[in-house]
Amino acid sequence: MPLSYTLWHANQDLAIACLHHPFVQGIGDGTLPVEKFAYYVGQDAFFLEAFARAYSIAAAKAPTWEVFQVFHQLADGVLAELNLHSGYAQEWGVDLTTVTPGAATRRYTDFLLSTAWGQEPGATAVAMAPCMRLYAFLGQSLAKLSPPPHRYSPWIDTYSSDQFEPLAAQLEALIDDQAADSRSNQTAYRYAMECELAFFEAAWQG
Repeated sequence: MPLSYTLWHANQDLAIACLHHPFVQGIGDGTLPVEKFAYYVGQDAFFLEAFARAYSIAAAKAPTWEVFQVFHQLADGVLAELNLHSGYAQEWGVDLTTVTPGAATRRYTDFLLSTAWGQEPGATAVAMAPCMRLYAFLGQSLAKLSPPPHRYSPWIDTYSSDQFEPLAAQLEALIDDQAADSRSNQTAYRYAMECELAFFEAAWQG
């Protein structure tokens, strides 16, 4: 089995926990209180900026021109997500320039950036892939429920779309090509998944 497949399936417990978290379920059926989603929008925008920077750092370390290009294509995908968040922010009055990252957000971004600066691109791909694959999984899982249109439908549409899935697959292909099946990479992947669950919990509590 490819390493990306092995890592994802070794962490299905956390993926399912994220899917069944009340924050994600509230997005799915449209019942999530607006103030909780507004908090999430601000935190996720801060996170995505760090995510884009980590891609850029990994690109600078890329061993080949092809790998360099893939990391930059993935960074472009993050910029598209940030544009979506800008629309959310305007709709709900969130000033993204004044967002202060919460503890869960900072824990996650510090991990990603320290990995990008200190590790090889393959290890960075391992640290970043859980976010991409998890959001594709969440979006596709919620879309299968075919909820009637509601205020969070654009979120579901974005992460269940034919445009997002290839980005997750691109990053997983980098894992399979560039990363080793090591204990450190297994640990990093699970840590990122734990950060995802903590991120939803912080938004639910926030």
